[in-house]
Amino acid sequence: MCTPSDRSKEIVDGGGNIDSDALFRAYEEQSAEDEGVVEVSFTLSRDLNRRLDSYLATRIPFLSRTSLKRLIEEKMVTVNGRNPKGSTKLKKHDVINVVLPPPPSSEIPAEDIPLKILYEDHDLIVINKDDDIIVHPARSHKSGTIINALAWHYQNVSSGELSSVGEEFARPGVVHRLDRHTTGVMVSAKTDTAHWRLGKQFEQRKTRKRYLAVVHGEVEPLTDTIDVPLGKHPTKRDGYAVRWDDTGKPSVTIFHVREIYDGFTLLELDLKTGRTHQIRLHLQHLGYPIVGDDMYSGKHLKVANIIPRGVPYNAPRTDFVIKRQALHATYLAFKHPITEKPVEFTAPVHGDMANLISMLRAHRFKKALKLPGAIIDLDSAVQI
Repeated sequence: MCTPSDRSKEIVDGGGNIDSDALFRAYEEQSAEDEGVVEVSFTLSRDLNRRLDSYLATRIPFLSRTSLKRLIEEKMVTVNGRNPKGSTKLKKHDVINVVLPPPPSSEIPAEDIPLKILYEDHDLIVINKDDDIIVHPARSHKSGTIINALAWHYQNVSSGELSSVGEEFARPGVVHRLDRHTTGVMVSAKTDTAHWRLGKQFEQRKTRKRYLAVVHGEVEPLTDTIDVPLGKHPTKRDGYAVRWDDTGKPSVTIFHVREIYDGFTLLELDLKTGRTHQIRLHLQHLGYPIVGDDMYSGKHLKVANIIPRGVPYNAPRTDFVIKRQALHATYLAFKHPITEKPVEFTAPVHGDMANLISMLRAHRFKKALKLPGAIIDLDSAVQI
């Protein structure tokens, strides 16, 4: 009846339906840069004489008719590259593409976890994520997540709730995410419409995002494009690596030097693709690994690694300054999903990374730069 694409085969069962367990795994295995969407494609091998909405109901059994209707209305489904109606009749050789939300999950418990809120209105909330917290519940983490914190916030602090999408799916309100040890700006949807429309902007890469990272070494040239394919590590089961063979996927990162220190550099980074651990792998490949990123050649830094011997400091020189990747999602811009007005947010660096930059500025500073193409306002982003 239908032939799934190569990518779809991983989450389609023997009967041609979406396997919710496989879809859940696909979402869990995604990186933060993958924007939280999974797309599948089907090619019909014969005439069905069936409406699109009816067909999708059989292929995606965990979605309600209402959710399927919204999926089509928000243009997350195409037939032969065009946006269809639910009543569209399907024919032989039609190609159906669907952007799938995460599969069902159990109810999300509300937990009183502090949040750094940058902005909130009726439709969305923007936060500055802390270190060492994952965004959404997963099979190994049912609590202590950003989603648990948001559920409590809506119930006890502000009006609103997790989007109704969130009542049905594994990641309520989640439009995009950050890795556990990456800090910075995130937006989450509070309404159904905002969820779908924000999700489409991220899926089509109509948003603007910039990161700051502190790396080992004094980076040269001052700005450049890293165009190096990435893929699964050939031997490490959960690892990723530069791959020059046919398994490597095109991966592009643009960097701009913002501040130079003795032995270190503060970089602004612009991702043009979204691969797992893209920034971390690209910088390691250049020979400038991110400070603290011991998975990709970075070193955890102690006070003694930054402050010259003999210079007084009010903490033991053996204390660690940072023990995770010094990577911060600093800037996010998009079109408001309801008003359609452009909005932008800058999340100040905080915690261990803010302390790291403060120490480097005080003891190793050489110069600051703002080259063409750099957009982050460091006065707003690094409030030290």
